[in-house]
Amino acid sequence: MILSRLRSVRLVIVLFLMIALCIVPAWGRSPRIPSGKTYTNSIGMKFVRIEPGTFQMGQIRKPLPVEVSVRGLDFLKEGDFDEEPVHSVTISRPFYMGIYEVTNFQYELFEPEHKSLRGKHGVSSEDDEAVINVSWYDAVSFCRWLTEKDGMPYRLATEAEWEYACRAGGETNYNMDDILPEEYRKRAHRAGGPMAVDLKVGQTPANGWGLFDMHGNVEEWCYDWYGPYKEVGQRDPIGYAGGSCRVTRGGSYGSRIYYLRSANRMSALPGTRNWVIGFRVVLGRMPDTEALAVEPERFQRNVEQENKGWEDKGPDMDRSYFKGPRKFVRIPTDMYGPVFASHNHNPGLVVCPNGDLLAAWFSTVTEGNREMVIAGSRLRRGEDHWDQASQFFDAADRNESSTRLWNDGKGKIYHLTSVSFAAASRCAVAVRTSEDNGVTWSGFRFILPEFTGGQGPSGSIFRMLDGSITYVSDYRGSTLWISRDEGLRWRKPLGNIAGIHGGAAQLKDGRVVAFGRGGEINGMMPKSVSTNLGETWDYSASDFPPIGGQQRLVLLKLEEGPLFFASFTDHGTEITDASGVRRTVRGLFAAVSEDGGRTWPYKRLVSDDGPGRAVESTAGGLFIMSQRNGEYRGYMSAVQSPTGVIHLVTSREHYEFNLEWLKEPSAAISYPPVPVKAVTETFTGSKFFDNEGWAAYHAYRGGFNGKGQYTINALGPLGGINRIVGKGSFDMRISIKNIRYNPSLRESKPGFALWLNDNRSRVTGVYVNSDNISVSFKDKVTGETVSTSQEEKVTYTEAPESIELRVLYSETRKQVRVFYGLDGDEADNELPASEKGMHYSQPLSETTTVFLLFSNGSMDVDRYEIEPIKE
Repeated sequence: MILSRLRSVRLVIVLFLMIALCIVPAWGRSPRIPSGKTYTNSIGMKFVRIEPGTFQMGQIRKPLPVEVSVRGLDFLKEGDFDEEPVHSVTISRPFYMGIYEVTNFQYELFEPEHKSLRGKHGVSSEDDEAVINVSWYDAVSFCRWLTEKDGMPYRLATEAEWEYACRAGGETNYNMDDILPEEYRKRAHRAGGPMAVDLKVGQTPANGWGLFDMHGNVEEWCYDWYGPYKEVGQRDPIGYAGGSCRVTRGGSYGSRIYYLRSANRMSALPGTRNWVIGFRVVLGRMPDTEALAVEPERFQRNVEQENKGWEDKGPDMDRSYFKGPRKFVRIPTDMYGPVFASHNHNPGLVVCPNGDLLAAWFSTVTEGNREMVIAGSRLRRGEDHWDQASQFFDAADRNESSTRLWNDGKGKIYHLTSVSFAAASRCAVAVRTSEDNGVTWSGFRFILPEFTGGQGPSGSIFRMLDGSITYVSDYRGSTLWISRDEGLRWRKPLGNIAGIHGGAAQLKDGRVVAFGRGGEINGMMPKSVSTNLGETWDYSASDFPPIGGQQRLVLLKLEEGPLFFASFTDHGTEITDASGVRRTVRGLFAAVSEDGGRTWPYKRLVSDDGPGRAVESTAGGLFIMSQRNGEYRGYMSAVQSPTGVIHLVTSREHYEFNLEWLKEPSAAISYPPVPVKAVTETFTGSKFFDNEGWAAYHAYRGGFNGKGQYTINALGPLGGINRIVGKGSFDMRISIKNIRYNPSLRESKPGFALWLNDNRSRVTGVYVNSDNISVSFKDKVTGETVSTSQEEKVTYTEAPESIELRVLYSETRKQVRVFYGLDGDEADNELPASEKGMHYSQPLSETTTVFLLFSNGSMDVDRYEIEPIKE
């Protein structure tokens, strides 16, 4: 009896287990693995076995061939920063990889609805073309579908598996050679958008494993979250435990061949669907390696979460208050990743609930290319210095030119950013949020997922009277984007603000007022007013001068009710100072309106009204902040804290002040202009210049070389040093030794540049290229321009190794003269354009600055001298 019952129980257990095995998905069981060298699955996908092994992951440091380099971007000549450090990786067990990328036919067995996307933008319409317009989630779902269907472990490759399989045992730039053969290049270009190209798989030779299309065709999703490499060796790495973007590899038909290298890394938000990203499938169990921990950036560390009544600890708002400027972009001069010292611009700014300030901006070398990242920094409540900048966000090898921060007033910070499919042009827009003062963030969610123009946040972001969230983007001028459901869905009204980079605000009567750059009316900045939330606009001339390149205004409705406006004036705008005198000021100014922008009775220079002092502007260019001059350029953002303090950032500096200061007239003139002073700089120091006042411009490597010279090795455009010259006549002499032009980029005319820049109004440039010397002379007040004609250029067949320059300026005659000497000769030869005569309409001002710069090469600055001249 007992034995019979035991048998019955066993039978029940066996039946239960059989049923359980039937209902548990195949991917939850112990799956089967093939054993042969190749395998073809149930839907005809072909796989090849990749055997275990060890390889060096990353770009082995050596100069890239000319054909591979990106012309003009010499900092990339040995690979990207994120391809280092090179490290040993062991793949300990075999896996199978699809010999082709997944095709439309194969993918649509899983998702038939995808057929509606075939041929979108004129790309990938045939069965045997690589599937595109699939997100990382789509690719993972396809792998799970295959797993359930076949009972085998299908998945995406890890990034290490992908590079190991691509290299096929090689260490060259591409799996066949250091130079990509022509048959792979038919699609490679710097794409401004989709192209009608053939994406049929397997049309180029396979690598040593038998894998096709590992260089180009379409990018391929990998499993890993994107993050920095570690120097230590790794075994079966699977990337990081979290992140913002998933890795893509291989490049696409929309990539220059530089980005098709075996070591090159790209990434994208996992929800991305576009015309350059597809995927291929791996068959094999996922490594059981532990994912790497995500290390917080500087702005995320040691953040106080409680505000502790900080709202009551600000300055007295009944008294005039001004502080600054202080530099918020703090990046070492030689940094070429993960943030860049070269060009930092277009900031977003927010006051966190705890009282900290958080800033984010794009950091890059050149605006239009793929190296761009979003940098960020924090000014902690009660501190006087911003943190050193660190990476705030990056979709690797994409362009992220527009980013904005906003506090919704309910404890949540929004981060809106544009992300391009490649270099600058068509962008999608995504958002993430933080509820702990920017320490941790939600995953990104696309709010405008189509990659197109006119969507990226470029100006103000604010809440309207009806509760809607609104931001300004560039579209045929500027336009509003409005969300009425806390950022879930967005729509663009029909009308357009006059001018790009618009600043907008809503008045208490519901009207929206805006200003923009370009589209001048009667020679003045245009003003736009809408009574129907941006559907239509009325345009008129404003009270403000127009602005130009590298300048963006800001408009903010203050908590007290008035409108706050800040902008730039290259050639001057009039203010009335505290003595009642009407006078002209140049540079950054601010204004206040108490009647909705009809009149602006309060206008003043943004300055401490003290004696003139040198301050850094965009990219490190110096200007004199004084009673006459303010900062001369920058893209601006402004916020007002609950204490009433207005925080204004340009592309480099942070100012803070209150409404009382804005209403207070600028002080009467009490300090003379900064004069030309005698300076002799020998560059004999080891850490410090002989004279104070030098500042780095853009980025370079080098410094004091111990031989009485200052080395500038500029891996990009126009890196070097600058200093204030001042007002008055002068005799300037400059000695440059050991000029080295990067031969790989000779086509881009690298060389030494001397600029004499008077606050964007009067500019002289002397350019010593590898085969000629030329001059550019511009008086932007009168529009007079002198450009060296071909006949007036000083030409030579051998690139000079040294040059002596002498610049003479007469304030009485308002004339600049330039003399030169090559390879040891004295500077006794006057440039032909100088002999013809270069005369400014007005004398150079106190904020005149000299720049000593190099592009794509290096030089040793041997001596700098300037003497004032009495006339």
